[in-house]
Amino acid sequence: MEQQPTFQDTNKLKTPGYFIKRLKDNGIITLRIFQKYSLLDSRKWTVLVDPGNLSIYITCYQNKNNLNEVMFEFDDGGNRFAKNFFIKTHSIEIIVEHLLSNGVAQHDETNPFFKTK
Repeated sequence: MEQQPTFQDTNKLKTPGYFIKRLKDNGIITLRIFQKYSLLDSRKWTVLVDPGNLSIYITCYQNKNNLNEVMFEFDDGGNRFAKNFFIKTHSIEIIVEHLLSNGVAQHDETNPFFKTK
């Protein structure tokens, strides 16, 4: 009998490279910040979205509160996102939608961190 893949096996969203690529594919400037958290830490990695403008840190958590789930914390100092704002999703489209609806620019050539492919 074939075993069904678990959420952990199929969710690429929890990998920083995939997450960054998908945001960049949507025209959102994203920088890799950190991914060497302790094995005992539920944080896995942190990226910076829209640097120099809204500057939103997104941190991926896995197994926070021992629930074996993946979730993303958005931290912009409480300017557009409430403190301790988390999203639990398997979809990059949900992440992108939240970013765009909160003022993150796409394809912002005036941003000094903008790079063409």
